[in-house]
Amino acid sequence: MADAPFDTDLIIIGGGPAGCAAARMAAGVGMRTILVEPDRLCRNLYRIPALNNVLGGHTNGPDLADAIVAELRDTELCRLELGRRVTELRAGDGRVTVTVDTGARLTAPYAVVATGVGPLQPHDATWITAPGSLSLPPLWEAEADDAQGRTLLVLGGDRPIGTFLRAHPATGTRLLVAYPAADAYKIEEIRDDPRVTLVPVDHLTLKAAEGTPVSAEAMGQDGIKRTIAADSVHLSIGNAPTAPPGDLTRGPDGYCPPTDQHPRVLVAGDLRSARFQRIMTALGSGSEAALHAYYAARDVPTND
Repeated sequence: MADAPFDTDLIIIGGGPAGCAAARMAAGVGMRTILVEPDRLCRNLYRIPALNNVLGGHTNGPDLADAIVAELRDTELCRLELGRRVTELRAGDGRVTVTVDTGARLTAPYAVVATGVGPLQPHDATWITAPGSLSLPPLWEAEADDAQGRTLLVLGGDRPIGTFLRAHPATGTRLLVAYPAADAYKIEEIRDDPRVTLVPVDHLTLKAAEGTPVSAEAMGQDGIKRTIAADSVHLSIGNAPTAPPGDLTRGPDGYCPPTDQHPRVLVAGDLRSARFQRIMTALGSGSEAALHAYYAARDVPTND
């Protein structure tokens, strides 16, 4: 389908569920794609120990990731560029140009951007004070065997806490969950779990930057200051969009609404909005983005 001046019919930036779904859908309608991913395909899926909201019978992230990766590697019309990071995205009247970290430029009539989100760090949260540019691991990276019998301080009340507990129902890990008032609605599913101690705070100061054990001074929402001690500290304060540099329109929250983009740039997956960060919506939006490019290339009118 691609004209000679282009390297491919569709460039896909990001190899998570949305990007992989875009590549499969594109192949199904005869479009050639180049998928650029700096890590492994479905990297974050491999770190999700339990699933309860996807079709296909998969109950954990690694199984679903293996199935997606196997299908994509068998997709002849998809060329994988793994270990490559996009340094610039440019969209013009007739093409999209994507530059990768080797300096190479790739061109296509359209691009799907599905780079998703990455975990927020302490310096991103106004209710946390931490040393310097401290970077902490998210809770979903904690290994159950290593955490067994230990006390983990979890900063924030985001959804991965419930996922961790469901995935390891017999774990002896104790979670001290320090969260601001804005996260109060998020902790309902873990409130009655005996392994969880909830610590509502107005502000938390992390005293130990590295190593174990760790300690923090917490100003409670009740106005009482207390010291929290734990074996290690992990994050569950949410995510931030990880869009590549270049011609993408970002909203005030950093996300990239699909309707605000250049007509040749299609945004899919978690990068669209914080409200739709689910595997199922990522798969659907990736497939839809590929079809949009397919119809647009043929001047087929749509109703959107």
